[in-house]
Amino acid sequence: MSAEGGTKAVVAALIANTFIAATKFAAWGLTGASSLLAEAIHSVADAGNQALLLVGGKRARREATPEHPFGFGRERYIFAFIVAIVLFSVGGLFALYEAYHKYHEIHSGHPNELLESRWWWVPIAVLVAAIIAESLSFRTAIIESNRSRGKQSWSKFIRSAKAPELPVILLEDFAALLGLVFALFGVGMTLITGNGYFDVIGTAMIGLLLVAVAVALAIETKSLLLGESAGPEVNGKIQAALEATPGVDHVIHMKTLHLGPEEILVAAKIAVDPTERAADLAAAIDAAEAAVRKAEPMVTSLYLEPDIFKADYVAAPRPERPSAPSH
Repeated sequence: MSAEGGTKAVVAALIANTFIAATKFAAWGLTGASSLLAEAIHSVADAGNQALLLVGGKRARREATPEHPFGFGRERYIFAFIVAIVLFSVGGLFALYEAYHKYHEIHSGHPNELLESRWWWVPIAVLVAAIIAESLSFRTAIIESNRSRGKQSWSKFIRSAKAPELPVILLEDFAALLGLVFALFGVGMTLITGNGYFDVIGTAMIGLLLVAVAVALAIETKSLLLGESAGPEVNGKIQAALEATPGVDHVIHMKTLHLGPEEILVAAKIAVDPTERAADLAAAIDAAEAAVRKAEPMVTSLYLEPDIFKADYVAAPRPERPSAPSH
């Protein structure tokens, strides 16, 4: 996945959510609808999250330092994890609190502002407009994701993606669209039936949805923060490049680690042909390094340990190579 594609999706979502948040707050001010307030805070949280993703992407591009010799690529994962926390607290927990607060207001006989407002039609218009705007943002995220998703299912793409921006935006936009449907249900049923409890139900559904999405994001981002290996296809390309190098017999064992979405560390022990000259061994190692970097440009740190091949040596099981994609 290109960083440009992720940035384009983030900017599109930021613009959409900023506009939507303003209209939702205006509609809530006119009608007092609980679902609209929950959705307005949801949009504010989403806009803040998109700003965080942009900041994380910019900070991740800093040059490596002696204190951080492998660079700052994981800043993107850290900011994505903060996004999950914001979505959980500011979005989900606030919506659940608002549902609880509105329930007690109705239960205590407080007049329903939505039913008494002459601007009852405003929430419907705002929610419909917001659904259209969010759909356009969601469409951009889908188009950018399809460039790198290939034939993977959406769930597998979100779980396996090493760059956090597109999965975050996909889940946020999906949650935003579903949340708008919940809000439209709550407001619409309240206006149709005159029962304010439907507004409470819509608000609570928004809160539960945001909590669920935040937990899913936190779990996936935690895995990236802990450190994930490169995917099977990338590992296969690296091993094939090493074993195709003259002077290298086979890979004894190899480990890979994503330092960032487009940065991979490789450490491998390779069996080389016996030689009495250090220059020959150095040449084989140099050729292997060049072959790996050509096969997989994302490899930014490469450490190879040579070992002399012995006839009675039993190599460790080789990683399974991915099958060639069907066309």
